[in-house]
Amino acid sequence: MTAAAPRRAAVLGSPIDHSLSPVLHRAAYEELGLTHWSYDRFEVDEAALPGFVEGLGPEWAGLSLTMPLKRAVMPLLDSVSETAASVDAVNTVVFGADGTRRGDNTDIPGIVAALREHGIDKVDAAAILGAGATASSALAALARVCTGEISVYVRSEARAAEMRQWAERLDVEVRIADWADAEQALRAPLVVATTPAGATDALAPHLPERPAALFDVLYDPWPTQLAARWSAYGGAVVSGLDLLVHQAVLQVEQMTGRAPAPLDAMRRAGERALTERR
Repeated sequence: MTAAAPRRAAVLGSPIDHSLSPVLHRAAYEELGLTHWSYDRFEVDEAALPGFVEGLGPEWAGLSLTMPLKRAVMPLLDSVSETAASVDAVNTVVFGADGTRRGDNTDIPGIVAALREHGIDKVDAAAILGAGATASSALAALARVCTGEISVYVRSEARAAEMRQWAERLDVEVRIADWADAEQALRAPLVVATTPAGATDALAPHLPERPAALFDVLYDPWPTQLAARWSAYGGAVVSGLDLLVHQAVLQVEQMTGRAPAPLDAMRRAGERALTERR
């Protein structure tokens, strides 16, 4: 019996050493019995990306992309999904048998899936803390989950202007608010924290007695002070690892053509890796 031809995939970005994607994808391959598949990580910046992509051989099935490549990759693709085009961000490239390159964004449906796993299907209002790189994907995901107004708490007018543009493009009702008033966000039915580590620590002491749901996109360090107190107060907490696993599940399915991808095995692998880091 002839052995299956090797198949390759990888995550690209800069910096990339922190990425958990290899752990998650390799766990999926093992569970699915894909012994001829490999998944690696490569330090690639925007300048090096075109040359890297052009140099890939027919054994390549797909790429995962992190910062700063999610927008830079788009001119190199033959097609882009409607989801990725809606936020000008591609985190997944799948290579067709004919060598075509298709870009997608699994962060947006990954956020929706992570929320649903925690019983959050629909909310009548939501708040986003921050307006960085993840905020546009969060806004696009909330367009599928939130039926009412979304408040976005930002630190600068430049960020406010960006979020207004995304809201108009995504046809979402948004209210821009100053970060100084971010305590008000904690009373929303769903709060999405898209800020860097430590940015929401000062909000933790101001939680209402019965907080609703928090989705914090961080996973290392975890829990954040806000997430820890939120959980202690009995509120629902969705972590960045939940997002990472759900978006990786979609990537594995697209790249390998095998569905469903083994969500539980991938999550366990991610949790083990984070425990070892700590």
